[in-house]
Amino acid sequence: MKNEFTLTIYSEDQIRLISKLSSMFLRKQIQILSLNMSICEIADMYRHIIVVNETLDTVINLAAQIEKIIEVFKCDYHLNEQIVFRQTVLFKIQTAVFMTDLSTEFMLRDNDLKIAEIHKEYTILQATGTEDEMVCLTEKLNKSGLIEFVKSPRIALTRFNEGFCVEI
Repeated sequence: MKNEFTLTIYSEDQIRLISKLSSMFLRKQIQILSLNMSICEIADMYRHIIVVNETLDTVINLAAQIEKIIEVFKCDYHLNEQIVFRQTVLFKIQTAVFMTDLSTEFMLRDNDLKIAEIHKEYTILQATGTEDEMVCLTEKLNKSGLIEFVKSPRIALTRFNEGFCVEI
């Protein structure tokens, strides 16, 4: 049975690794649902977070193959229950909505939306939450004059006490 897995990869080089990972996922016909690269707690190291929807056997084999890449120090995989994950979304809505629809103000408070910028024609709102929360919020804002939105990739940390730096 397929489940959503989050792969966490620690590496030295991000450009060459992305090329190798891309060809590996293409060859195995695995769709990447989310991809994020960032620096991590160790100097000169990068954390890559990749979300896939696959079977456990496929993910185990994939993680083992990824760890064989020279630039990779470690590759872990986790189910959603084993990690804390969030996404950030920016929404652009018409500023006039705040003047005409009082429920929009309550939606701001109920969903912990932050105002990033206000302009005469539009307002930029920022929200952080899980994928499901952001989809629900997008649907609500669509009814209130949503102009456009952009969503960040998943960021995640394991629920375990120790991080990667303890292992090296």
